Amino acid sequence: MHDIATLTLPQRLYLLSWDRERKRFTGSGERDLLLRAGALAELLLAGLLKDDDGRVAVVSGAKPPADPFLAEVFAQVEAGKPRRWQHWVNHRARRAPQTVRDQLAAGRWVSVEPRRLLGVFPADRVVARDPRAVRKLTDAATAALRAPRADTVPAAEAAAAALAATALLRTVVSRKEARARRERIQALGARIAPVPTALRKAVAGRHAAAAS
Repeated sequence: MHDIATLTLPQRLYLLSWDRERKRFTGSGERDLLLRAGALAELLLAGLLKDDDGRVAVVSGAKPPADPFLAEVFAQVEAGKPRRWQHWVNHRARRAPQTVRDQLAAGRWVSVEPRRLLGVFPADRVVARDPRAVRKLTDAATAALRAPRADTVPAAEAAAAALAATALLRTVVSRKEARARRERIQALGARIAPVPTALRKAVAGRHAAAAS
């Protein structure tokens, strides 16, 4: 079994969207926003980014992380104007799923199988190669939502659970359970507080735009 401790937060979140019953990845509608939020959360936890009166700022003296996707997000914030967290959740979000997918494929966490929809349109079928590792991730996320105290949950697990629940990733939490555990979800996200709020607003904004 793969070592889940080697995963970045965006990689954890991607794998958490694997539906073990249907044997496919789900939650694709907001996956890009979720992965961007995951990158921001990891950079915040690592002390590379900070909240500056509601805006994202690079910590003085911070260096880019080794992971290419995290380094890309770090560089965008460093080079950009001071912006609110929601901006950086949305920024170039559509590129995030393929970037993280390719990382997972390189690490043999997933396989990518080319195919054609209706025999014409090219598409890829992405399959989790290590269901046991995915189950371990899912069990950790659901356990975090039900732990006696949120502050006893390891930071990466707490962040993954909070962000997955914020995006209503149904492989982790149902809409009904998310409502019932709202306070717990907020507590799990306390260490990355600006990010779940920004993710929630980004998802709501996309839904509003689609409905108009």
